[in-house]
Amino acid sequence: MAEIRVVDIVDEPAFELIPPCADPGFDHRSCDYWEDADRGSKAGRASWFAAPITPTPTRPGPDDNPFAPPAPSGAAFNPFLASDTDAEAADNPFLPRRAVERPLGNVPRKLALLDRGRGVFGSYAKVLLVDGAPAAYAQFGPLSAYPRGQRLRELYPQLPAAPLPGVITCIATTSEGRGAGWALRLVAAICEDLAGRGFAAVEAYPDLTRPADETSAATPAFWQRLGFTQVVADERFPVMRREL
Repeated sequence: MAEIRVVDIVDEPAFELIPPCADPGFDHRSCDYWEDADRGSKAGRASWFAAPITPTPTRPGPDDNPFAPPAPSGAAFNPFLASDTDAEAADNPFLPRRAVERPLGNVPRKLALLDRGRGVFGSYAKVLLVDGAPAAYAQFGPLSAYPRGQRLRELYPQLPAAPLPGVITCIATTSEGRGAGWALRLVAAICEDLAGRGFAAVEAYPDLTRPADETSAATPAFWQRLGFTQVVADERFPVMRREL
């Protein structure tokens, strides 16, 4: 029996697991089609795959500026703490204990896009592995992260305005894995994840104007197999929705 594992894209090793698109003209690793409503592209852009080189600053720093104000000698006094030291602040039972995940730095541009809201929302993409090999990929998240999805949704005022759904913007299976149900399995895992994050519904926006290998959101029939309903039956851009 095959070993199935779903991996969240939260670092560079996981990012490297994203499989190639069926159409070699596109690439998930450099796609910003949904993130940029005006200029977004699905095209493969090799420059996006490597981390940017951070230039060494050459301008003088504050210490070299005779007119700059002196650097503070320490942290500002907090009158609401029993002491201004970190050790004693840690003993304050009324301080929040929430640890916020910081965005990754110096990473490929697409990974930075996927990572930008992780500290608040969580992961934005998953890969399904079959016996260690990538078989399916999906991108998802809050509607606010995908301006193209927001623009498409605004075309249909009949859609509920609140609560806003989570969205699955991209779902793809490798050429070798087609027909095995891996994409269905991955979407089921994403829906369960989104429900656990507090979303009441999830939507997807198929593009029926393009061939199967050029669209990113499958077909209405695919989503219906997962319990989605076609709530907007547009002949070009239908909307699929599932209550969670």
